[in-house]
Amino acid sequence: MSTGLFISLLNPAIALTLAAAFLLLWLNTRERGYLLLVVIAYAGSATGFLLQHFTLSIGFPATRMLSVGAFMASALCLTVAILARYSRPIPWPAFVVFAVGGFGAFAWFMFVQPDLTWRILSVNFAFGGISLVVAAEIRAVPNRGPIERMLIVLAALSGVNFIVRTVMVVALHGPYAGYEGFYSSLYWTTALLSHAVLSLLIALSLLTAEALDMLRTLRSESLTDPLSSLLNRRGFEAKASAMLDTCRASGLPAALVVADLDRFKSLNDSHGHAAGDRVIAEFAARLRSAAGLRAVAGRLGGEEFAVLIPMADPAAARLFAEAVRTVFSAGSIDGLPGHVRVTASFGIAVHSIDETLDDLTRRADEALYHAKRDGRDSIRVSYQRTPEPPPPLEIVQRSA
Repeated sequence: MSTGLFISLLNPAIALTLAAAFLLLWLNTRERGYLLLVVIAYAGSATGFLLQHFTLSIGFPATRMLSVGAFMASALCLTVAILARYSRPIPWPAFVVFAVGGFGAFAWFMFVQPDLTWRILSVNFAFGGISLVVAAEIRAVPNRGPIERMLIVLAALSGVNFIVRTVMVVALHGPYAGYEGFYSSLYWTTALLSHAVLSLLIALSLLTAEALDMLRTLRSESLTDPLSSLLNRRGFEAKASAMLDTCRASGLPAALVVADLDRFKSLNDSHGHAAGDRVIAEFAARLRSAAGLRAVAGRLGGEEFAVLIPMADPAAARLFAEAVRTVFSAGSIDGLPGHVRVTASFGIAVHSIDETLDDLTRRADEALYHAKRDGRDSIRVSYQRTPEPPPPLEIVQRSA
């Protein structure tokens, strides 16, 4: 195989391999529709390069038009996929101007005023414009991380590659009168190599982003209780401890509310575990709705729940617990007879400066125990006594 043929087939091989990799990824994560666009983009890129090397029976000019059309569709699919991943609005007016303008100019210089140099410039300027628009759109993504910054750099480099490299090579080695010797020219060689490098880097960035998303999902699932959709004990203790440290450092109060469903074992025995699961899910929904985004809510196990509320004193925490208790006990649960009333008991403790989450939990559990002992369906608050200051020194000396 000649060096020229190897270089010509390198890009289609890379593109088809990447298309296959993203296809497998999409088949296992169908909810990520943008991955299918990435598959189409790399398949279109491979098609475009193959049509540059092989001429179809429809003739040379028509084959080149199909090749440019495949490249254009590939570029649009990839850019739309990247923007869709970050929920960015698609700048269709700009894309249409560059794509239609570039394709139309290529057709003009193919059929009306044949000129290979201007065909090269027209399509490269179109691809460069699309790339720079994408770089600008990704810059507007909030909370950008390393992957987003990498994509911005790659999109900008693609724009520079399409525009600056093309102009420089054409100025130094052009103009091109025809296709004789074109596929061994410096322009075509640099186009193939730069495209191979950039397409690989973009694909690796997207694959890395997907891998990080999956890791975050797995981490979230390991910290989440599937039945209630709240944090499990491990997740709650980690996030609540961090929040408690923040409140302590800022001198802000924080209240821990623990809750326990009343007579839950009896309910399970009488109406079945499916009904019990629905009770847990319903209570968790009420708890999550009342907690909002600031508080940390979790299911500690069985029918026991906890919520850590920042910037809450005993009165605010009691209002929170009372709201959940009232709404939950007044509602009906699917699968349970209408006369069955499910209630919950609550214990509350507000942290003092030197308390850990374990200390706070112990006091809240004691308050919950008193709520259960005093008849259930109620709320009790544990008040931490402030230590009395030591007597003045002179009084101590006098008493001695």
